[in-house]
Amino acid sequence: MAQDRPIDTMRSCIEACYACAAACDNCSTACLQEGDVKMMARCIALDMDCAQLCRTAAALMARGSEFAKAVCAVCADVCQACGDECGKHPMDHCQQCAAACRRCAEECRRMAA
Repeated sequence: MAQDRPIDTMRSCIEACYACAAACDNCSTACLQEGDVKMMARCIALDMDCAQLCRTAAALMARGSEFAKAVCAVCADVCQACGDECGKHPMDHCQQCAAACRRCAEECRRMAA
């Protein structure tokens, strides 16, 4: 559980979560500027879900919450889904978001284990 782990062991995951949230915020905003916004709807929705969940996971880890491990497990799943969706689109903002999501999913899986 998160409360059993010192903050230093969670730092990498917390940083990955905040970086992913920022990448998702950037991606969703950029997707809204694309010519075919309707085509980007799932990407935008996943970006918003992922950013929110990443911030929540980071906050729970920082507080040593007993629920951090469970939230990290869900966060990893959402990050994976978001990364998979963003990875389908050739735009730089989507590709950068996909990379941040994959890194965060990996870190969150480690924390959830």
